[in-house]
Parts: sequence; structure tokens; C-alpha cells
Amino acid sequence: MEAPHNSPAAETPHTPAVMTAQAQVTARFDVTSAEQMQALGRRLAGLLRPGDLVMLSGELGAGKTTLTRGLGEGLGVRGAVTSPTFVIARVHPSLSGGPALVHVDAYRLGGGLDEMEDLDLDVSLPESVVVVEWGDGKVEELSDDRLQVVIHRAVGDTDDERRSVTLVGIGERWSGLGAALEAGC
Repeated sequence: MEAPHNSPAAETPHTPAVMTAQAQVTARFDVTSAEQMQALGRRLAGLLRPGDLVMLSGELGAGKTTLTRGLGEGLGVRGAVTSPTFVIARVHPSLSGGPALVHVDAYRLGGGLDEMEDLDLDVSLPESVVVVEWGDGKVEELSDDRLQVVIHRAVGDTDDERRSVTLVGIGERWSGLGAALEAGC
């Protein structure tokens, strides 16, 4: 995995459409394997704390669940982190007294936050790390501060494992993310 490529706030093909004036492209990583994606998740877990909202976006098969698996390992949570596509959300309690990991897959949900209210994410958020796959346009209202992780991969008939991962910190909580990444989280 290459070191982060820090850059100023900018709209790139890798950044989500739901960007605000507070958004800042904090770092970019190039990964070449599922193992490196998982290692990036473990590394990012060192920066997470209760109340954090992490939104993952990228094409099908980009590595969102693999990154979340690494987050779960880094947070020391119970249970195998797998795609919650058909159950919508899974809660993984901490094994070490840290925050639980709430892993949500909003792919099958069409509406915004109103449709997600049944999941009680607003109740879980203060004491958990909430990771939402496919959450763009659906869960931004949960928190003014969030970390958007955009994973880009080659599409089409390819077995290319290369991914470009862009971290977009939104809000005051994430203003020092670039420095933390450079320090090795």
C-alpha cells in the first residue's frame, strides 16, 4: 500500500457527489490487494472513536466490506464482518471495551434518512462507530462530522485488484486527519 497522497479540497472523479463546503480531500491511497485494503481498514480504526460516522462508496466489488472487515479487526470487535446486504445492519460489540461497530448496507434502501429511521442509527451513533456502505444521499443528516471513503476500481471484464481510496473528511472532527495519517495513526 502506498503512502497517502495528501491534497487540498478538490472535486475529483473519486469524490462523492454529496460534498459540502466543509469537505476536504484528506488523503488518497493506492492498494493492490484485498489484504492491503484490510490493512488500511486496521490503520483507519486507530483514528476512530465512539460517535464517528464513516460512509463508504464505490462500485460493486470495490472493497467496501473488505475495508470494513479491517476496521472491525482494528477496533477489536466480535463476530465476522461480512456484507450486511440482506439484513441491512449488523452490530459487532467490542471485545476490548471500545466502541461497537455498526455495519450498515444501504444499497437496498431507496429513501433518505426517513427510511433508515427504523435502524435507530441516531441512537447507536453516540456510543458506536457507524459504517454505512452505499449511504450517499441517505445518512448525511446523522452527523455534521463524517468520514467519506470513496473506493474506485477498474470496471468491466477485469481481474485488476488495484484500487484508489480517497478519504474525505467533513466537519471539524476530521480537520486533523491528514496529519494523523502522516504520523502513522
